[in-house]
Amino acid sequence: MLTKSSCITTHFTGVDFGKYSSKVSEFVSEFSSRANKCGQFLNWVNLPSEQAKRVDEIYSMASDLKNATGAKTLSVMGIGGSKHTVEHMLSINGLNVNRTDIEFYSDVDSASWERFLYRLGGDVLSSNYLIASKSGSTFETKDGFLRVLNMLIEAYKSQGKSEEEATTCAHKHFIAVTDGNSEKSELRRTSNENGWIGDLFIHDDVGGRFSAFDDHALFTLAYAGMKKEDMISMLNSAQNVSSESLTSDLDINDALKEGIFWADAKLNGIDASVHQYMGSIFENTVYWHAQMQNESVKDTLKQVAKVPDAMHHSAEAHFNPANKLVFALTVPSDNGVCRENAQSYIEALSKSYEMTGAFFMETVQTSGMGLTPEAAGALTQLRAFATVYQEIVTRIMKGETFPEVLDSVLQPHVEFYKKNLKGGVVVPGRIST
Repeated sequence: MLTKSSCITTHFTGVDFGKYSSKVSEFVSEFSSRANKCGQFLNWVNLPSEQAKRVDEIYSMASDLKNATGAKTLSVMGIGGSKHTVEHMLSINGLNVNRTDIEFYSDVDSASWERFLYRLGGDVLSSNYLIASKSGSTFETKDGFLRVLNMLIEAYKSQGKSEEEATTCAHKHFIAVTDGNSEKSELRRTSNENGWIGDLFIHDDVGGRFSAFDDHALFTLAYAGMKKEDMISMLNSAQNVSSESLTSDLDINDALKEGIFWADAKLNGIDASVHQYMGSIFENTVYWHAQMQNESVKDTLKQVAKVPDAMHHSAEAHFNPANKLVFALTVPSDNGVCRENAQSYIEALSKSYEMTGAFFMETVQTSGMGLTPEAAGALTQLRAFATVYQEIVTRIMKGETFPEVLDSVLQPHVEFYKKNLKGGVVVPGRIST
């Protein structure tokens, strides 16, 4: 099995890690004391190794769903981590290039609904549907689910089937990813009552943005044609990063180094920061990373973007001496026909960033149109660990008391707008309780 260091290399400048060396064991101990403990929302630490045991089961369910209806497309209906993690995983594994077998719907407006149906060729029978919601009552997701269900029933009735027959056929198009406990999840009850295929779960204590190796992502990768052996390699590599990220050797623990890097900037009064990803491999990674930043670090002053697209219009601000920033750049290793120009571009950015502020660069191993499975697993798990370490480093260096559960894994403020949704929503079947 490849180690993280063999598929991702990092280079840091402008930050003195020596200032933190005496605290490294304390940083790691704080994380380790919470990892995989009930109620700490850190069960994603060992999730890859647990999921590796279920790969055969997940692939079997993907095959069963295809065979149940003959539909080739899978439409993923979920929001936040139920969508962005899947998009990220498809993209970095090169499985979203010119493909029509995976679609997404996560909106609630009429134009977006019409666009989604258009992508299905106006035929809801052409797709199966993965409905992802921990509670099973997520507003946006249930809106889309109920609309599709009603259209499927009507489509089967138009073929001459009775209401009962049409309903039975319609439910064959669905698979649920939700809480395993039917008492907690309305969607699980719906799945059980209507004989939906399989048991896919959103695992306890795994927040949406940390769920890139949970069932919704792995099932979609399997449906999209990822080789089983590649999925196993990806999961093994992610678990290896978990082991490296809980060691006190800073030469090995790049997740902690990245956490220190971002914390150091804040501790030194630099509020604005930039993390850029180079190339179309990472087009959807930027959305997932932005979600991670907003929900975990709760920071709206960080720019997460893809380059070269974003470089031209951001350079003026980045290199203005009046703006104090720190920078990170994630790039694919390039051994193809563009490698000379790509390397020149990377060198220009690196040199410019190093002259402007603290900087680190990740170089990630590629294969074909995506990352290697090992690099995909390592990068994804590395980003999750680094995000949490930023909070741990900051609190310890400031001498702050830790909360019962880390702020970086909770998102209490999202409930603010949800409270205002209750009582006024009318769709088929009515969402609100």
